[in-house]
Amino acid sequence: MRTMHLLEDLEFHEGHPYAQPLLVDRNGRVLRFTLKPGESLKEHNAPTSPFYVVVLQGKGMFAGRDGQEQEFGPDSLLIFDQGENHTVRALDEDLVFVGFLHGAPSNISARVAGLLAREGE
Repeated sequence: MRTMHLLEDLEFHEGHPYAQPLLVDRNGRVLRFTLKPGESLKEHNAPTSPFYVVVLQGKGMFAGRDGQEQEFGPDSLLIFDQGENHTVRALDEDLVFVGFLHGAPSNISARVAGLLAREGE
């Protein structure tokens, strides 16, 4: 079993959001996103998987297919369908959320990577 505390050792990159790989393998990806107040992720999508989001800290504006922003904070679960365009914008505090993708594009090797992968080495 691999474990980690999701709000410890947070890494922020000044001036732009950061998507930190926690686990990447042929079955999917777990990414921890960190955004400073006012930072945003421009419209994008996950073409090969639904995108599951769990907000851990802070509040942000999330928009899906309809483009209408909605505010979400800790303990919120959001599900974007495969290929659904979405955006994220941090409000007035640090925003931290975890994103889960099922499956991975064929260009991802069978090698396991990310912070959690190191625990098994």
